Amino acid sequence: MTVMSQDDSAPTQNSIDLLAQKLGQATWENIRNARVRAQEMRIQYTGALEGLDTDDTSIVVFGSLARDEATEQSDVDWTLLIDGMADPKHMDAAFTIQQKLDEKKAKAPGKEGTFGNLSFSHEILHWIGGEDDSNINTTRRILLLLESKPLGKSAAWERVRNNILHRYVTEDHGLWVPKKERGVPLFLLNDIARYWRTMVVDFAYKQRTRNNKGYALRNIKLGLSRKLIYASGMLACLRCHLDISDKDWSKSSRDNPQALIDNLRTTFDMTPLEIFADTLIRVEYHHLLPESKKLFDAYDKFLGLLQGQNMRKHLDELSIHAMDSDTEYIQAQTIRREFGDALLKIFLGQDSDLRDLTIQYGVF
Repeated sequence: MTVMSQDDSAPTQNSIDLLAQKLGQATWENIRNARVRAQEMRIQYTGALEGLDTDDTSIVVFGSLARDEATEQSDVDWTLLIDGMADPKHMDAAFTIQQKLDEKKAKAPGKEGTFGNLSFSHEILHWIGGEDDSNINTTRRILLLLESKPLGKSAAWERVRNNILHRYVTEDHGLWVPKKERGVPLFLLNDIARYWRTMVVDFAYKQRTRNNKGYALRNIKLGLSRKLIYASGMLACLRCHLDISDKDWSKSSRDNPQALIDNLRTTFDMTPLEIFADTLIRVEYHHLLPESKKLFDAYDKFLGLLQGQNMRKHLDELSIHAMDSDTEYIQAQTIRREFGDALLKIFLGQDSDLRDLTIQYGVF
């Protein structure tokens, strides 16, 4: 969460900065540099794409550009999100968006077709869990919540996200059991977990279809940035139990779910790293500060690795048969393990206050 200056005119610090201050010697320069780069890139692209959106459409970016983790090699994953009547001009706008991004030498989205084209609110909103809910549709929906930012007009983006959350919470009957004071939105949490498992299975699929090309880099990303997305989504759901007061829960119902929706929307407005920092900085989690430092130290090393063009290229081109003896890959794997170990202790450590909630809602 960003902390505003006294006149509320400009952001001065966010929760990551505050956590670093609390920890004392933490600097996390790679995280800070990536955040500045992402913000500058979004401003640049917003200017280049001005006039290509409407009240019924939003140009939305995902990935590291939306998570404030951008490097010079980051893809620009985008979609023209349509929340209104279909119009042939939408495709023209999409072609122009890609043309403008090409002129800015933006790295194009992946070949799978998830990004770099049109997406429609009807499919994203109404096909949750059905046979038509493809991997692409699920990815777009979950990432609209967990890692997306609008470039320019945001009305369509805001409506779609709000309606997605409305579906998740109003159709979660367990949340509204009579006399139940607090809860965790399991419909939403289960879909986030399903998306995480989809990413893991998709990783194996790409390993085969790409004949192991790029395996080393994708493997490191899976255990760091991809795992962070899932873990932040789970934490956002647990925060519904932690953040909303008994009074607000008692006033909430399926017909009046706004307190829950507002809480989720406020949390999802933060980046995944900010969700963790904003949670772990609280007084009740001070006993987790050592693990917090390990978590952010590891992620800072990871972003430093991605910012090094030679290292990134080396890992992307590394043969799967050479990985076990490759010094750079072993170093990257060490960072991945450090991050994973810190996550486990935050959610499931014997001294963690999140342990019971994680077991109750995240496991069984």
